[in-house]
Amino acid sequence: MTESGTGGALAEFDAYAARYDQELAEGLGLTGEGKEYYARGRMRWLAKRLREMGAANPQTVLDFGCGLGNGTPHFFEYLGAQRVVGVDVSDGLLDRARAAFAGEPRVSFHRISSYEAPGSADVAFVNGVFHHIPPADRAQALAYVRRTLKPGGLFAFWENNPWNPGTRYIMRRVSFDANAITITPPEARAMLSEAGFAIVRTDFLFYFPRALRLLRPLERALASLPLGGQYLVLCRSF
Repeated sequence: MTESGTGGALAEFDAYAARYDQELAEGLGLTGEGKEYYARGRMRWLAKRLREMGAANPQTVLDFGCGLGNGTPHFFEYLGAQRVVGVDVSDGLLDRARAAFAGEPRVSFHRISSYEAPGSADVAFVNGVFHHIPPADRAQALAYVRRTLKPGGLFAFWENNPWNPGTRYIMRRVSFDANAITITPPEARAMLSEAGFAIVRTDFLFYFPRALRLLRPLERALASLPLGGQYLVLCRSF
């Protein structure tokens, strides 16, 4: 996979590597929650879906666009992963991820252009990355993800939902989202299908900010309503 287009878009994160968490925290401030709330929520939801499919405890998870590696502990805690491989194009973010997990033998981080392991991952995961990839380069990125998966492997595609007005407002507050091109749920499903993935299901999550947290038990019942702050398209590679 070349980085002529995809890398050009994502390498902008090198400029934000030192203040990435601060930028994200400022954007999420409107919801009253920090990044950990959302990271754990995504992983708990995905773990539930994997258990339902008999796909719990994956041997290897590919974290595409891993950034600082913030999701790494959750892959072990919630998914029961045995190994996590993070890939990104930002050297600044990868350097910080490697430093954070130095000495952890179950984790490795690589630049996308230097890592290619066809058919080795049981599950691939991506969160909020594809809206930073130019539309013309998204098929190439998806082909890379598909090559890394075992036949029948699962791809958890998380994206920000542009149909949610709160999501759009937050993205306007985050400087590294300035050039983002959002993806609607139907666009995501079509894009994944064209890339050779079979769609398993689409779920919507994160309806209520902290001020309305007493309503959060309703989110499971609302998962099919396309208004949550983020959505998950779970699909399978063949």
